[in-house]
Amino acid sequence: MRIGIDCRTILNPGKGEQAGVGHYTYYLVRKLLKYDKVNQYVLFFDYRVTNTKEFKQKNAEIKYFPFSEYKKFLPFSYSHMLISAFLSRNKLDIYHSPANVIPYTFKGNSIITVHDLAIYKHPEWFPRGQQFSTKILVPKSLKKVRKIIAVSETTKKDIIKLFKISAKKVKVIYEGVFREKAKVSLQTLKRKHRITDDYILFLGTIEPRKNLVGLIQAYAEVIKSKKFARYQLVMAGAKGWKEKEVFKTIRKLKLEDRVRYLGYVSHEDKLSLIANCTVFVFPSYYEGFGLPILEAMEMGAPVITSNLSSIPEITDHAAVHINPYKEKEILQALKKVLGSAVLRRKLRQAGMKKAKEFSWQKTAKQTMAVYREVGREITAEAKAKEAAKKKKKNKKSTKGGSASGGK
Repeated sequence: MRIGIDCRTILNPGKGEQAGVGHYTYYLVRKLLKYDKVNQYVLFFDYRVTNTKEFKQKNAEIKYFPFSEYKKFLPFSYSHMLISAFLSRNKLDIYHSPANVIPYTFKGNSIITVHDLAIYKHPEWFPRGQQFSTKILVPKSLKKVRKIIAVSETTKKDIIKLFKISAKKVKVIYEGVFREKAKVSLQTLKRKHRITDDYILFLGTIEPRKNLVGLIQAYAEVIKSKKFARYQLVMAGAKGWKEKEVFKTIRKLKLEDRVRYLGYVSHEDKLSLIANCTVFVFPSYYEGFGLPILEAMEMGAPVITSNLSSIPEITDHAAVHINPYKEKEILQALKKVLGSAVLRRKLRQAGMKKAKEFSWQKTAKQTMAVYREVGREITAEAKAKEAAKKKKKNKKSTKGGSASGGK
């Protein structure tokens, strides 16, 4: 089959370090090209990605969407009508969009991956101005595509409940984790980012649903004890929407010298920050999957995280779970984990063991199985259509013969 994949979210193919969908697309495509030598892949990029060297393989074609640099001037026309026409010209058997939607006017056979539907459950966490996507494009895409890949059972349940989609149409395929060792030393991190030997780490976008205000307030209480006074709180990740409340809380509690915000860090620094932290805390209210948690377990960091949405699916018993709406539980968990080296060791071992269940190889092979399933459906429908056409033709021929014989 000829399978097209939208790769526009991969902004740095050399690293694959862009968060969220870009990270998923990068590693999925890499493994598909490695393990699938039967199908031909057509990878669609735009003008922002100039280095596609690692994707130029025998089973892959690189295509660039035309006029992509003018998207901001023609958002609807470009994103939907022009892209649909370009996809159709490439004669794909299947088009896979890894970002929740397909072009509005695209009529070909398609699959989408849905990562997160938090905007439907908690619209207050997101900026306004996304009505076309949330109210029209996503619902239409979910109904139009042949198969939907959900990154967790929680996301599958949300899809079924919110959009009345048949469970048979939705396949759960977990994301993977890339196994590599930390290469940047703690001493280098300390010099570069001005962090201490002992620190609590949060890694993710600075936005309301990550519950950083709750974490900061709990941290302020923890360090009042001499036993935990040495611990620094380190936050790494790009600023999102409504991030000002987080920094306002830091100032209000007079924690400017105790909380270090590093911004978006490199892939290498991220791994070392995780590997060297005393505890990784991710008190999010809602996650479609929770990749930072999985990365933390893989790197051997003891994890404190939420007991809501998809997170317990990923962590199972390999983390200390808290109700993110209860600051007291975050506080108690911090004291419990920071106060026990034995517990940290147990969490470290359990996390690394659990992380072994997730791999990009498994993600790719399960995705290939979905492609094959859709391919069989297309073939069966084509055969049924051809059989119906022949039957209709034979029926007409028989009627014509009878009429002739009666004259």
